[in-house]
Amino acid sequence: MGKFECVRVRGIDVVLVVGAALLVCAVLIAGAADPAWAATARPPALRLAAVSPTGPAPGDATIELRFSAPLAPVTARSEPRLSPSTAGAWSQPNPMTLSFTPDDAFLPGTVVHVTVPKALASTDGASLRSAATATFRVENGSLVRLTQLLAELRYLPVHLSSIVHQPAPGDAAGQLRAIFRPPAGRLAFGSDWPAELLELWSRDPSTVLTGAVMAFESQHGLAADGVAGTAVWRALLSARARREFNQGGYSYAVATESSPETLTVYHNGRVVLRSAANTGIGGAGTAPGTFPVYERLRSQTMQGTNPDGSHYADFVQWVAYFNGGDAVHYMPRASYGSPQSLGCIELPYTAAEQAWSYLTYGTLVTVLL
Repeated sequence: MGKFECVRVRGIDVVLVVGAALLVCAVLIAGAADPAWAATARPPALRLAAVSPTGPAPGDATIELRFSAPLAPVTARSEPRLSPSTAGAWSQPNPMTLSFTPDDAFLPGTVVHVTVPKALASTDGASLRSAATATFRVENGSLVRLTQLLAELRYLPVHLSSIVHQPAPGDAAGQLRAIFRPPAGRLAFGSDWPAELLELWSRDPSTVLTGAVMAFESQHGLAADGVAGTAVWRALLSARARREFNQGGYSYAVATESSPETLTVYHNGRVVLRSAANTGIGGAGTAPGTFPVYERLRSQTMQGTNPDGSHYADFVQWVAYFNGGDAVHYMPRASYGSPQSLGCIELPYTAAEQAWSYLTYGTLVTVLL
């Protein structure tokens, strides 16, 4: 029991329970030092509960961040940051959500990083334990818009006959948004092109687009892989703004394996070369189909193995590879117009030289049985 002590103050006897007072003080001190007790006195840490988008998304997609508690007013210090940065504005559609609406768009393939500073706080004073981050990748651009831009820049055998609400070439924001939300338009196929190219465009436009992208890449110093990635879209928008049209024109070649075998080259809708040609022999035939030219060499020594197991090393010129080891090139022969090669399309010297000037990167070569 506590010790009673009697104190006389101005003629009044006051009894202090000294021990009890000390006990109360001890309890208060112990409670303040107890972590569990202290935790109930502080709000829980703020958390980033959900992020949208999380996977591939359009470059102009709205970014939403949802938190575990209502947020205090956002300041310049606590506002989320984007990398790469882009013009736009953050808003708060509800107490627990921040939303970013871009003014333009990110290019396809861009990896976007969102960082929420630790300074962001809730209305009850809770804050993030550390900066929160999220990442998403911008999806591929629209094939419709890719076709429109390549047609406008004259890399396709089609042209835009009409288009609605086309953004102006200098409207950078509008051009970026159109990559994901293309304007409605109509394409017209040139009347002077052969039926084989029209049939290919109707049946498999992706092959025609691949060749066009390769041609564009070649003229703009990019790796000619036929893939419309971030660098290609950036270069396309720049070329459209500067009116940098295809300077080489559009070429197309058709080889026939029926007798007599021939190669015909079209340029800007007209025949510029028709020559006798040699295709592959039995067991080493030239594969039918349509393929884009992917490599060009002035000359080289081709080496390989003949069907009988013997080896060859032939010096050839004006070489344009279009499908694996198959190429259009000059090869000295006594005659042309019949199967004599190991898969290549062989031409006389003058015809090969002329064909090579048109068989640039991305030019489509169709082989018909």
